Amino acid sequence: MASLYAKASRALGWSFLNTVVGRLGTLAIGIALARLLGPHEFGVFAVALVALLAVLSFNELGVSLAIVRWPGDPRAIAPTVATISAVSSALVYLGCYLAAPAFTAAMGAPAATPVVRLLTLSVLVDGVTAVPHALMQREFRQGHKMIADQVGSWGGTLLSIGLALTGMGAMSLAVGRLAGSVATGALFVAFSPQPLRFGFDPAKARALLKFGTPLAGSSLVVFAVANVDQLIVGDVLGPTALGFFVLAFNLSNWPVGMFSQPVRSVAPAAFARLQHDPPAMRGAFLSLAGLLAGITLPVCLLLSGAAQPLVRFVYGADWAPASTALFWLAVLGGFRILFELVYDYFVVLGRSRAVFTVQLGWLVALVPALIAGARLDGLAGVGVAHVLVAALVVLPCYLWELHRAGIGAGAFAARVGPPVLIAALVGAAAFGAHRMISVDFAALCVAGTVALAAVAALFLRMRGTLHGLRALGTPALEGADA
Repeated sequence: MASLYAKASRALGWSFLNTVVGRLGTLAIGIALARLLGPHEFGVFAVALVALLAVLSFNELGVSLAIVRWPGDPRAIAPTVATISAVSSALVYLGCYLAAPAFTAAMGAPAATPVVRLLTLSVLVDGVTAVPHALMQREFRQGHKMIADQVGSWGGTLLSIGLALTGMGAMSLAVGRLAGSVATGALFVAFSPQPLRFGFDPAKARALLKFGTPLAGSSLVVFAVANVDQLIVGDVLGPTALGFFVLAFNLSNWPVGMFSQPVRSVAPAAFARLQHDPPAMRGAFLSLAGLLAGITLPVCLLLSGAAQPLVRFVYGADWAPASTALFWLAVLGGFRILFELVYDYFVVLGRSRAVFTVQLGWLVALVPALIAGARLDGLAGVGVAHVLVAALVVLPCYLWELHRAGIGAGAFAARVGPPVLIAALVGAAAFGAHRMISVDFAALCVAGTVALAAVAALFLRMRGTLHGLRALGTPALEGADA
């Protein structure tokens, strides 16, 4: 168990460093691109990005995760997984190419068709490199993953800036994104613990598809939940409003990407290795939930309360309408961080049907709410709809499923309740600073100081939780699931 903790701890450290470096770099580059392109061109690229994210959610049919969970030597299934991933991604890209004109017309941006066709070539890269990526995740090789991610991220975004300066518009973002994907994928193959090989075993293929297809369906629903808002904004409000919305969504995604994604890159493998000890597994989940809530929720509410001065100061007055969406989307980000951890926990438990049911219910409730919100109050209405559905529909469903898995609502609330209360105070302080201080930079400094103090206080309060994670799997955590 100590070996597992050491591997997971190192992997989490590398993953967090990778995320911090990547986010800081792409923030600076993203600001430059937003100012160079403006809301309309940014919205055209967003149309293409929605298409890419849609197909990435299911293009390898969910089979690559089987490598992370496989109890034996993954070499037994890796060639079959590689073949399924590559073939399915090729078929998916063919569908993307043919459907691009209809999709962009429905989004109100027919000029985005060539951008969609170019950008979605990334699904081929993703399919071919799915096995090396999964093997690196299984072996906690986050240091190597950091190198691959940073080479692709920096190379692609710098190329995008150069092309944007020549006047290529939205296409500059697509070219840079594709080039970065190719570079990252090539390094995944080079760094993989095992060489990339293709093969096919019909019996293993049937078992893999039985495992992966529900996950692929669930992932597609997860995508729809995360991106149906962009489809609706593009259709109801147009590509320029979509540009504002995507900027707000990207900002609200900062806490999710900075803190949740590093944990998600490690948590499934760590949970999987505790499957033999359910009490320790439940304790580890609760500890991670409390830790994530304490670190991220104050930051989410800071973004919400300081939305207006933040957008104006960082991106300029032309992007000010994005703040109306950011106010609500930042709150949604807090929900998403906890929901994603629950999602990973249930996947490792093998309860993918429960995950799929919750995600499907989320989608069914969300679509009419978003349409009504967009028509009634534009971008702000979309944000309000998101928060209401997350709080009134999704959260109760996940709490019920956790109860069925042996984790009571009281135990969960005891871990995340204090961070929620402190985060609410941070949000109120940030909003008050914005209302009382007319200089945006000064208001942001005051709000940021309050948030930093809150995170530090919560971090000190949760030192015991950190020690508990270091003793992952020991009886010290077993009482946490009562």
